[in-house]
Amino acid sequence: MPAKTSSPTAEVTYLDAVGQGLMAEMEADDSVFLIGEDVGQFGGAFKVTKGFLEKFGERRVVDTPIAESGFTGLAAGAALLGLRPVVEYQFADFISCAFDQIINVIARHYYRTGDPMPITFRAPFGARLRAGPTHSQSIESYFAHVPGLKIVAPATVDDAAGLLRSAIRDNNPVLYLESKYLYRRIKVPGPLSLTPTPIGKARVVREGDRVTLISYAASVHQALEAADILAADGISVEVIDLRTLVPLDIDTLVQSVEKTSRAVVLHEASRRLGYGAEIAAEIQERCFWSLDQPVVRIAALNTPIPTSPALEDGMLPSTAQVVDAVRKVATA
Repeated sequence: MPAKTSSPTAEVTYLDAVGQGLMAEMEADDSVFLIGEDVGQFGGAFKVTKGFLEKFGERRVVDTPIAESGFTGLAAGAALLGLRPVVEYQFADFISCAFDQIINVIARHYYRTGDPMPITFRAPFGARLRAGPTHSQSIESYFAHVPGLKIVAPATVDDAAGLLRSAIRDNNPVLYLESKYLYRRIKVPGPLSLTPTPIGKARVVREGDRVTLISYAASVHQALEAADILAADGISVEVIDLRTLVPLDIDTLVQSVEKTSRAVVLHEASRRLGYGAEIAAEIQERCFWSLDQPVVRIAALNTPIPTSPALEDGMLPSTAQVVDAVRKVATA
Protein backbone atom coordinates (compact mmCIF):
# COMPACT_ATOMS: atom_id res chain seq x y z
CA MET A 1 0.00 0.00 0.00
CA PRO A 2 1.44 3.45 -0.87
CA ALA A 3 2.53 5.86 1.85
CA LYS A 4 -0.03 8.31 3.20
CA THR A 5 1.15 11.31 1.25
CA SER A 6 -0.85 14.07 -0.40
CA SER A 7 -0.97 15.51 -3.89
CA PRO A 8 0.19 19.10 -4.43
CA THR A 9 -3.44 20.28 -4.48
CA ALA A 10 -4.89 18.11 -1.70
CA GLU A 11 -5.59 19.57 1.72
CA VAL A 12 -3.88 17.95 4.69
CA THR A 13 -5.61 17.84 8.05
CA TYR A 14 -3.99 17.70 11.48
CA LEU A 15 -5.02 14.02 11.61
CA ASP A 16 -3.42 13.36 8.22
CA ALA A 17 -0.24 15.01 9.44
CA VAL A 18 0.03 12.72 12.46
CA GLY A 19 -0.33 9.72 10.17
CA GLN A 20 2.14 11.06 7.61
CA GLY A 21 4.75 11.86 10.25
CA LEU A 22 4.44 8.40 11.74
CA MET A 23 4.58 6.68 8.37
CA ALA A 24 7.64 8.67 7.32
CA GLU A 25 9.54 7.53 10.42
CA MET A 26 8.45 3.91 10.01
CA GLU A 27 9.61 3.98 6.39
CA ALA A 28 12.93 5.58 7.34
CA ASP A 29 13.77 3.36 10.33
CA ASP A 30 12.92 -0.33 10.63
CA SER A 31 13.34 -0.15 14.42
CA VAL A 32 10.20 1.99 14.73
CA PHE A 33 7.02 0.06 15.45
CA LEU A 34 3.48 0.90 16.56
CA ILE A 35 1.67 -0.76 19.43
CA GLY A 36 -1.75 -0.20 21.00
CA GLU A 37 -5.41 -1.07 20.96
CA ASP A 38 -6.98 -1.35 17.49
CA VAL A 39 -4.01 0.34 15.76
CA GLY A 40 -3.87 -2.36 13.07
CA GLN A 41 -7.02 -3.88 11.62
CA PHE A 42 -9.23 -1.02 12.83
CA GLY A 43 -6.75 1.72 11.88
CA GLY A 44 -6.82 3.37 15.29
CA ALA A 45 -9.73 4.88 17.19
CA PHE A 46 -9.57 7.96 14.94
CA LYS A 47 -8.23 6.21 11.81
CA VAL A 48 -4.78 7.80 12.07
CA THR A 49 -3.10 4.47 11.29
CA LYS A 50 -5.49 3.20 8.64
CA GLY A 51 -3.50 1.14 6.11
CA PHE A 52 -0.42 0.76 8.32
CA LEU A 53 -1.00 -2.93 9.01
CA GLU A 54 -1.16 -3.71 5.28
CA LYS A 55 2.00 -1.73 4.60
CA PHE A 56 4.22 -2.74 7.51
CA GLY A 57 2.79 -6.06 8.72
CA GLU A 58 1.80 -7.34 12.11
CA ARG A 59 5.33 -7.37 13.55
CA ARG A 60 5.50 -3.56 13.27
CA VAL A 61 1.82 -2.71 13.80
CA VAL A 62 0.84 -4.59 16.92
CA ASP A 63 -2.77 -4.82 18.07
CA THR A 64 -3.04 -5.40 21.80
CA PRO A 65 -5.65 -6.36 24.38
CA ILE A 66 -7.20 -3.62 26.50
CA ALA A 67 -4.21 -3.56 28.84
CA GLU A 68 -2.35 -0.24 28.85
CA SER A 69 -0.09 -1.29 31.70
CA GLY A 70 0.93 -4.43 29.82
CA PHE A 71 1.70 -2.99 26.40
CA THR A 72 3.45 0.03 27.91
CA GLY A 73 5.71 -2.30 29.85
CA LEU A 74 6.30 -4.30 26.69
CA ALA A 75 7.35 -1.10 24.91
CA ALA A 76 9.88 -0.41 27.66
CA GLY A 77 11.48 -3.80 27.14
CA ALA A 78 11.51 -3.34 23.37
CA ALA A 79 13.23 0.04 23.73
CA LEU A 80 15.95 -1.52 25.87
CA LEU A 81 16.58 -4.00 23.06
CA GLY A 82 17.17 -1.24 20.50
CA LEU A 83 13.69 -0.67 19.08
CA ARG A 84 11.74 2.60 18.97
CA PRO A 85 8.17 1.90 20.07
CA VAL A 86 5.33 4.31 19.38
CA VAL A 87 2.63 3.57 21.93
CA GLU A 88 -0.90 4.71 21.12
CA TYR A 89 -3.52 5.24 23.81
CA GLN A 90 -6.98 5.48 22.27
CA PHE A 91 -7.71 8.43 24.55
CA ALA A 92 -5.16 10.20 26.73
CA ASP A 93 -7.36 9.50 29.75
CA PHE A 94 -6.43 5.81 29.62
CA ILE A 95 -2.72 6.51 30.08
CA SER A 96 -3.37 6.56 33.83
CA CYS A 97 -3.45 2.74 33.70
CA ALA A 98 0.24 2.86 32.78
CA PHE A 99 1.41 5.38 35.41
CA ASP A 100 3.65 2.86 37.13
CA GLN A 101 5.44 1.84 33.95
CA ILE A 102 5.89 5.43 32.72
CA ILE A 103 6.74 7.19 35.97
CA ASN A 104 8.60 4.57 37.99
CA VAL A 105 10.36 2.71 35.17
CA ILE A 106 10.56 4.54 31.85
CA ALA A 107 11.13 8.10 33.09
CA ARG A 108 13.80 7.04 35.60
CA HIS A 109 15.65 4.42 33.61
CA TYR A 110 18.23 6.58 31.85
CA TYR A 111 19.13 8.30 35.12
CA ARG A 112 19.57 4.96 36.86
CA THR A 113 21.43 3.04 34.15
CA GLY A 114 22.46 5.33 31.29
CA ASP A 115 20.44 3.25 28.82
CA PRO A 116 18.38 5.19 26.25
CA MET A 117 14.61 4.79 26.46
CA PRO A 118 13.32 5.98 23.05
CA ILE A 119 9.54 5.59 23.46
CA THR A 120 6.89 7.92 22.05
CA PHE A 121 3.52 7.97 23.78
CA ARG A 122 0.76 9.15 21.43
CA ALA A 123 -2.11 10.49 23.53
CA PRO A 124 -5.19 12.11 21.91
CA PHE A 125 -6.19 14.64 24.56
CA GLY A 126 -8.50 17.53 25.33
CA ALA A 127 -12.15 18.41 25.46
CA ARG A 128 -14.77 20.07 23.20
CA LEU A 129 -15.96 16.82 21.59
CA ARG A 130 -18.82 16.08 24.04
CA ALA A 131 -17.02 12.89 25.09
CA GLY A 132 -17.59 13.23 28.82
CA PRO A 133 -15.33 13.13 31.89
CA THR A 134 -13.36 9.97 31.04
CA HIS A 135 -12.54 10.75 27.39
CA SER A 136 -11.75 14.48 27.46
CA GLN A 137 -9.00 15.15 29.99
CA SER A 138 -5.89 17.27 29.65
CA ILE A 139 -3.12 15.18 31.20
CA GLU A 140 -0.04 17.36 30.70
CA SER A 141 0.40 18.47 34.31
CA TYR A 142 0.39 14.89 35.60
CA PHE A 143 3.56 14.18 33.67
CA ALA A 144 5.26 17.59 33.57
CA HIS A 145 6.18 17.07 37.23
CA VAL A 146 8.12 13.88 36.43
CA PRO A 147 11.84 14.27 35.60
CA GLY A 148 12.97 12.25 32.62
CA LEU A 149 10.00 12.81 30.30
CA LYS A 150 9.66 15.28 27.43
CA ILE A 151 6.23 16.62 26.48
CA VAL A 152 5.16 18.13 23.15
CA ALA A 153 1.74 19.48 22.14
CA PRO A 154 1.44 20.56 18.49
CA ALA A 155 -1.08 23.23 17.50
CA THR A 156 -0.57 23.24 13.73
CA VAL A 157 -0.69 20.72 10.91
CA ASP A 158 3.01 21.06 10.14
CA ASP A 159 4.01 20.64 13.78
CA ALA A 160 1.72 17.63 14.16
CA ALA A 161 4.00 15.83 11.72
CA GLY A 162 7.25 17.59 12.61
CA LEU A 163 7.06 17.14 16.38
CA LEU A 164 6.07 13.50 16.01
CA ARG A 165 9.11 12.80 13.85
CA SER A 166 11.37 14.51 16.37
CA ALA A 167 9.73 12.64 19.25
CA ILE A 168 10.32 9.26 17.62
CA ARG A 169 13.97 10.11 16.93
CA ASP A 170 14.62 11.30 20.49
CA ASN A 171 16.41 8.89 22.82
CA ASN A 172 14.25 10.05 25.72
CA PRO A 173 10.64 9.05 26.37
CA VAL A 174 8.36 11.69 24.82
CA LEU A 175 4.69 12.27 25.58
CA TYR A 176 3.14 13.41 22.30
CA LEU A 177 -0.16 15.16 23.03
CA GLU A 178 -2.27 15.31 19.90
CA SER A 179 -5.40 17.44 19.96
CA LYS A 180 -8.31 15.31 18.84
CA TYR A 181 -10.41 18.48 18.59
CA LEU A 182 -8.07 19.70 15.84
CA TYR A 183 -7.94 16.40 13.95
CA ARG A 184 -10.29 17.42 11.16
CA ARG A 185 -10.82 21.09 11.99
CA ILE A 186 -7.59 22.58 10.68
CA LYS A 187 -5.95 21.89 7.33
CA VAL A 188 -3.31 23.25 4.98
CA PRO A 189 -2.60 22.77 1.27
CA GLY A 190 -0.51 19.68 0.58
CA PRO A 191 1.95 18.21 0.38
CA LEU A 192 3.58 18.62 3.81
CA SER A 193 7.32 19.06 3.97
CA LEU A 194 7.44 16.60 6.92
CA THR A 195 10.45 18.52 8.26
CA PRO A 196 11.09 17.59 11.92
CA THR A 197 10.17 20.36 14.37
CA PRO A 198 12.86 20.89 17.03
CA ILE A 199 11.78 19.84 20.51
CA GLY A 200 12.16 22.62 23.06
CA LYS A 201 11.54 25.64 20.85
CA ALA A 202 8.43 27.83 21.09
CA ARG A 203 7.19 29.95 18.19
CA VAL A 204 5.81 33.48 18.01
CA VAL A 205 2.78 32.96 15.79
CA ARG A 206 1.58 36.56 15.94
CA GLU A 207 3.69 39.58 16.81
CA GLY A 208 2.41 42.32 19.08
CA ASP A 209 3.64 44.87 21.60
CA ARG A 210 0.91 45.35 24.21
CA VAL A 211 0.49 41.96 25.90
CA THR A 212 1.92 38.44 25.48
CA LEU A 213 -0.64 35.64 25.22
CA ILE A 214 0.88 32.18 25.74
CA SER A 215 -0.79 28.89 24.86
CA TYR A 216 -0.42 25.45 23.28
CA ALA A 217 -2.37 22.85 21.27
CA ALA A 218 -5.99 23.77 20.42
CA SER A 219 -5.97 26.85 22.65
CA VAL A 220 -3.47 28.53 20.32
CA HIS A 221 -6.26 28.95 17.77
CA GLN A 222 -8.52 30.48 20.40
CA ALA A 223 -5.69 32.83 21.35
CA LEU A 224 -5.31 33.93 17.72
CA GLU A 225 -9.06 34.46 17.43
CA ALA A 226 -9.02 36.65 20.54
CA ALA A 227 -6.01 38.57 19.22
CA ASP A 228 -7.89 39.35 15.99
CA ILE A 229 -10.84 40.73 17.97
CA LEU A 230 -8.60 42.84 20.20
CA ALA A 231 -6.68 44.19 17.22
CA ALA A 232 -9.89 45.84 16.04
CA ASP A 233 -9.82 47.80 19.31
CA GLY A 234 -6.21 48.82 18.83
CA ILE A 235 -4.78 46.30 21.32
CA SER A 236 -1.73 44.54 19.87
CA VAL A 237 -1.38 40.99 21.22
CA GLU A 238 1.69 38.82 20.76
CA VAL A 239 0.70 35.14 20.63
CA ILE A 240 3.18 32.40 21.48
CA ASP A 241 2.67 28.72 20.69
CA LEU A 242 4.74 26.76 23.20
CA ARG A 243 4.85 23.62 21.03
CA THR A 244 6.99 21.92 23.71
CA LEU A 245 5.98 21.93 27.37
CA VAL A 246 9.00 20.02 28.66
CA PRO A 247 11.62 21.33 28.19
CA LEU A 248 10.03 24.79 28.29
CA ASP A 249 11.49 27.45 26.01
CA ILE A 250 11.57 30.10 28.70
CA ASP A 251 13.95 32.34 26.73
CA THR A 252 11.33 33.02 24.02
CA LEU A 253 8.74 33.84 26.70
CA VAL A 254 11.10 36.19 28.54
CA GLN A 255 12.04 38.01 25.35
CA SER A 256 8.39 38.60 24.54
CA VAL A 257 7.31 39.64 28.03
CA GLU A 258 10.22 42.05 28.36
CA LYS A 259 8.87 43.70 25.21
CA THR A 260 5.17 43.79 26.15
CA SER A 261 5.45 44.04 29.98
CA ARG A 262 2.29 41.93 30.33
CA ALA A 263 1.58 38.21 30.15
CA VAL A 264 -1.52 36.01 29.99
CA VAL A 265 -1.46 32.21 29.89
CA LEU A 266 -4.32 30.26 28.28
CA HIS A 267 -5.10 26.53 28.36
CA GLU A 268 -8.17 24.30 28.51
CA ALA A 269 -6.86 22.17 31.37
CA SER A 270 -8.24 22.92 34.83
CA ARG A 271 -6.79 26.00 36.49
CA ARG A 272 -5.63 24.44 39.78
CA LEU A 273 -2.04 23.27 39.30
CA GLY A 274 -2.49 23.46 35.53
CA TYR A 275 0.61 23.95 33.41
CA GLY A 276 -0.14 27.65 33.25
CA ALA A 277 0.86 27.93 36.90
CA GLU A 278 4.39 26.82 36.03
CA ILE A 279 4.60 29.31 33.17
CA ALA A 280 3.27 32.13 35.34
CA ALA A 281 5.79 31.35 38.08
CA GLU A 282 8.70 31.29 35.63
CA ILE A 283 7.69 34.62 34.11
CA GLN A 284 7.11 36.20 37.51
CA GLU A 285 10.56 35.14 38.69
CA ARG A 286 12.47 36.06 35.54
CA CYS A 287 10.58 39.16 34.40
CA PHE A 288 9.46 40.72 37.68
CA TRP A 289 11.04 44.12 37.02
CA SER A 290 9.63 44.23 33.49
CA LEU A 291 6.03 43.41 34.40
CA ASP A 292 3.46 46.20 34.59
CA GLN A 293 0.72 43.78 35.71
CA PRO A 294 0.61 40.39 37.44
CA VAL A 295 0.62 37.35 35.15
CA VAL A 296 -2.96 36.18 34.52
CA ARG A 297 -4.12 32.60 33.91
CA ILE A 298 -7.18 31.65 31.85
CA ALA A 299 -8.18 28.01 32.25
CA ALA A 300 -11.04 25.57 32.73
CA LEU A 301 -12.95 25.30 35.97
CA ASN A 302 -11.79 22.76 38.54
CA THR A 303 -14.50 20.22 37.75
CA PRO A 304 -14.80 16.98 35.80
CA ILE A 305 -15.63 17.61 32.16
CA PRO A 306 -19.39 17.30 31.63
CA THR A 307 -20.98 15.38 28.79
CA SER A 308 -23.68 18.02 28.37
CA PRO A 309 -22.64 20.42 25.58
CA ALA A 310 -23.90 23.46 27.50
CA LEU A 311 -22.11 22.46 30.69
CA GLU A 312 -18.89 21.57 28.86
CA ASP A 313 -18.89 24.96 27.15
CA GLY A 314 -19.49 26.57 30.51
CA MET A 315 -16.50 24.98 32.22
CA LEU A 316 -14.02 25.67 29.39
CA PRO A 317 -12.57 29.11 28.61
CA SER A 318 -14.62 30.90 25.96
CA THR A 319 -13.17 33.28 23.41
CA ALA A 320 -15.22 36.07 24.99
CA GLN A 321 -13.59 35.33 28.35
CA VAL A 322 -10.14 35.36 26.76
CA VAL A 323 -10.83 38.70 25.07
CA ASP A 324 -12.14 40.21 28.30
CA ALA A 325 -9.20 38.99 30.41
CA VAL A 326 -6.55 40.10 27.92
CA ARG A 327 -8.22 43.48 27.46
CA LYS A 328 -8.17 44.10 31.23
CA VAL A 329 -4.48 43.21 31.45
CA ALA A 330 -3.61 45.30 28.40
CA THR A 331 -5.45 48.43 29.51
CA ALA A 332 -4.79 48.38 33.26
